[in-house]
Order: sequence, then C-alpha cells, then structure tokens
Amino acid sequence: MGRCRSCHSSSNTISTTIGYCGQCIQDRFEEVWPEIKTVHQRSRLAYGLPADPPRAQDGQTCGLCFHGCSIPEGGTGFCGLRRVESSKIKGGRPHEGNLYYYHDPLPTNCVGSFVCPAGTNGGYPQFSASETPEYGFKNLAVFYNACSFNCLFCQNYHYKRQTASSINFTSGDLAEAVDEKTSCICYFGGDPAPQVLHALKAAKLARKQNPGRILRICWETNGSAQEPFLSMMAETSIESGGCIKIDLKAWKENIHFALCGVSNQKVLDNFKTLSKWVSRRPDPPFLLASTLLVPGYVDEEEVSSIASFLAGLNPDIPYSLLAFYPQFYLKDLPPTSRRHAQRCQEAAENAGLRRVHIGNIHLLRDDY
Repeated sequence: MGRCRSCHSSSNTISTTIGYCGQCIQDRFEEVWPEIKTVHQRSRLAYGLPADPPRAQDGQTCGLCFHGCSIPEGGTGFCGLRRVESSKIKGGRPHEGNLYYYHDPLPTNCVGSFVCPAGTNGGYPQFSASETPEYGFKNLAVFYNACSFNCLFCQNYHYKRQTASSINFTSGDLAEAVDEKTSCICYFGGDPAPQVLHALKAAKLARKQNPGRILRICWETNGSAQEPFLSMMAETSIESGGCIKIDLKAWKENIHFALCGVSNQKVLDNFKTLSKWVSRRPDPPFLLASTLLVPGYVDEEEVSSIASFLAGLNPDIPYSLLAFYPQFYLKDLPPTSRRHAQRCQEAAENAGLRRVHIGNIHLLRDDY
C-alpha cells in the first residue's frame, strides 16, 4: 500500500518509489518533480549513465535523438552509448553495434502481430510470404543496448549493464544473419534511436543482399529519433512492408516525466509526422501505437486522450494496450487488472479508434 507524500491518500496503485499519486503529479508538478527526479537520477547513476543530457559549452553535438546532447571530451550522451574521444563522437556508428540478436519463430508475440503480415494474412502476396500467418518463417529480432528514455517500469532494464560494453556487430555482420527463412527484421531494445545509423545501414545491406524477396523492416521505438533519420526509418518500412510501432507511454507531459524522466512532446510531434505516411500504404498498416497500462498512472483518461489524438490523425491506426508487470523501480505496483484493461479499451474505442487490441493478456490479474 503506497501513500502519497503530498495529498496523503493511500492506495496499492501509488508507487512508494515515485512517492506521489498521479493526480498530485499532474496538479502539483513543480512541487513534487524534484523528488521524483532524484529517483530517476539514482536509477541512472547505478548503471554509470549520465543523470541528465550533457550540455557542455564546447562539446560535440549528437543529432540522433531529441536530446541533442552536447557531449564533452571523454563523456557520453544521455543514452550512455554515444561518447566523445579525440573530439569525435563514437558509438552507434554503422560499424559499431552494441546489441544482441536472435531468430524468433513466426508468428511471434510482437506488439504489432495482431495486424502485421507475420501474424495475419495482411499484405499478401507483396509483403507476406503466406496467405495465413507465417508459420515456418522467422523474425530477426535485434535488441539494441541503449535508450534515450529512463522508464522506471522498464521491462528490459538489464540491457543497461551492457550499454558501455564493447559488444560490436557491424551492420554487415547483422545483415549476414538474415537467412532464407527470415521474413522480417525487428529493431527494438532499449531503443533503436541511439543506434539508428547502424540499423539503417544493416537494413539497406540486408535488403540488397536478398533482392526480390520478402524482408520487412520494423521498428519498436519510443519515437525519439530526429530528422532526417525518422523519415529514413519510415521510408525503409514503407518500401519493405514493415511498420513503425511507437510506444506512447502517457498523454500528460507531467505523468510522462514522472514515469520516463523525459518530455513526450517531441514523441507526439514525430507521431503526427509519421501519420502523414499512412495513406501511402494502408495494408499492411505502417504506423502503430501502444501504451503500457501502469496502474494508478496510466488510466482511462490517459488512454482516452491518446486515442483521441490518434483518431484525429487516422481512426484506422492500430492501438495496442499492454498489461503492466512489476519490474525495475516500479516493483511496488500490482499488475494491470483485467477490468482496467477493458475500461481502457472501451475508452479508446469511444474516442473513435477502430482497431484497439489488448496485448499481454496472460499478465492481466483477474481481481477488479
């Protein structure tokens, strides 16, 4: 049972780690943010990551993600991967992939599987290898060990131990991992943004080495990439039959700061930019959204606002609501309840979206 240090309300959906309820975070942000920020900083310093994006006056500017870090000599960007040595930014270049990869049999538990060619009959025959889900084929899953966010609920936080490591796969190495049964490459993590140069180069090589066959390029991302890389990601996915799935973690900026340590305004702007590409290839869907239903912080009101934003762009944008499971710094919250998920689905549909899906249903708790 958590207790809000501001309004003193008690609930099992108030995180003792964050220290404040969602309402007080929204209404009294200037008052409560300094304490919440120290939690984020502590969680980063534990892994040797910078507490804040560097702003060195004489630093080298990284333009891959929305932080635009100005990195001092010998320092790293907020992601912990991009670093400056001898006045040059290193890490995340096309020949420097800090990642691991594996082949995942299709159809898999990808967030977009409810609409993508691997899990449906969408896009056949141009973008799908089968009139049914792609049984017998596989996905090359590429997990990048760096991120531009600092989500306290991160489900894959173990990658943080590897961010500063010397794991290296060139873009050519990754392209070579594509075999005759690989029908898609999915970049995730962490997040692809800090290593988008590597991902784009690997995708280009893989498609060049496998001409005239189905090889979709997909991205699961927090939406933090800057231009021109955002459009390059979109072009690669549009042409190949792949998709970009952006995790819209919250609607209210204050809630997003509390959960993820950063603003969501550039993410929403990027999503709006990508929505203009949707009409170029409606089937299979090019752009997807998802939201993790964090009890006490991401409720029906949050989901309704996100869904209204999406419906205003295009009501056919697929939207997946994901069950939360206690991890990392938010181990003190319960899993998402079935009723919570159902209420959020109803809110999203009432906001005008036509394709709303509840994912990770095996994680939902049955109590209401």
